[in-house]
Amino acid sequence: MKQTEIRELSTTELQEKHGEIKKQYADLKMAHAVTPLENPLQLRKVRRTVARLATELTKRELQ
Repeated sequence: MKQTEIRELSTTELQEKHGEIKKQYADLKMAHAVTPLENPLQLRKVRRTVARLATELTKRELQ
């Protein structure tokens, strides 16, 4: 997800999306531990998306 897409979401949508992406990241990590992923850069992409969502949530809480 791009930062512009994240900014357009409402706070509740952000929280839901954050939970979904976080679960996806955990699943990818587990799958990678068992057998290597075809594209291990997928982990980095998902991890950074989780961070972007968390940053936007924190930013909105502080406002």
